[in-house]
Amino acid sequence: MAAGVAAVVMLLASCAADRPKPAPLAELVPKVAGQQVWNLRLGRPGFQLVPAAREGNFFVAAGDGTVIALAADTGAERWRSSAGGPLSAGVGSDGRFVSVVTRGNEVVTFEAGREAWRKRVPSAVVTPPFVAGERVFVMTVDRVVHAFDAVDGRRLWVMRRPGDPLTLAQPGLLAAHRDTLLVGQGPRLTGVDPLRGTVRWEAALASPRGTNEVERLADLLGPPARVGSRFCARAFQSAVGCADAERGAALWTRNTGGIQTVAADAERVFGADASDRVTAWRADNGDIAWTTESLLNRRLSGALAVGPLVVLGDGEGFVHFLSTATGEVQLRLPTDGSPVVGTPVVEGQTLLVTTRDGGLFAFRPN
Repeated sequence: MAAGVAAVVMLLASCAADRPKPAPLAELVPKVAGQQVWNLRLGRPGFQLVPAAREGNFFVAAGDGTVIALAADTGAERWRSSAGGPLSAGVGSDGRFVSVVTRGNEVVTFEAGREAWRKRVPSAVVTPPFVAGERVFVMTVDRVVHAFDAVDGRRLWVMRRPGDPLTLAQPGLLAAHRDTLLVGQGPRLTGVDPLRGTVRWEAALASPRGTNEVERLADLLGPPARVGSRFCARAFQSAVGCADAERGAALWTRNTGGIQTVAADAERVFGADASDRVTAWRADNGDIAWTTESLLNRRLSGALAVGPLVVLGDGEGFVHFLSTATGEVQLRLPTDGSPVVGTPVVEGQTLLVTTRDGGLFAFRPN
């Protein structure tokens, strides 16, 4: 598995080195108002940080194991603690419990800033834990899912399923719909009973193609985009698709390259492909609503839909706000000049993006 992951990383690095020059940014007269409201520097995370947003707070972590709760509207520190070592994944939270995973494969859970418990899992973790229903769900790189009691750390169940020869060292999909845990298992969205760890249903969001295991790698990337019972996700370098978690059925899938997460609202699904062409697909049937090439080769981040805007960061640290109806850029705001990484998150009226150099930048578009 280690050799497989290394091969994928080397392949992606080679592709990045051969990228064409990014499209120059055209002069822009802002069509909506927006401003940076606070920022904080953590230092380089050293892992793929996925902040959690719950109950008026952002929960973030630094590469050295520091875990911080911040007031979303002001950036004020609520509490700070430490996992005791470098992290490989985080952050997951339901607002009460906060979980991260160390490079030593220890799941560390905090309550109100105090360490509640830690438990070791047998394999590495790159997907942030998912915390819901007083349970902490952890998916290791071999797609084994471990469920723990959030209060005391008791291991409740382990779900092992036959997997593909290779897995992706990029955050996978863990989410929930009502009383069903949603897990990305390769290109399949799987509905799991959270009390027993048994499979309820499966929906394929991609049909991997290729002549070898690397080309057929099509893991679902997290976090997914959710509107009601509809969950949409990207299958790595393969497709974008949506499923109805209420019925446990795929709605549509469209073949398209790309390695970043998608966003969605009630009418459309948004995402950038391997060339950073941004596309909006109609949410009901997957037909293309619009495309824009204004941000070609700009190394775009995952996308987030906020009201009438879809938000993406780029490799030069700019945050772009596009119209969800047309794809036209409405606003552009800077960060620290290093690439915006991961997927933006929102809590209340505040949008948070993370940069490769460890900057946290909070914006409030109007």
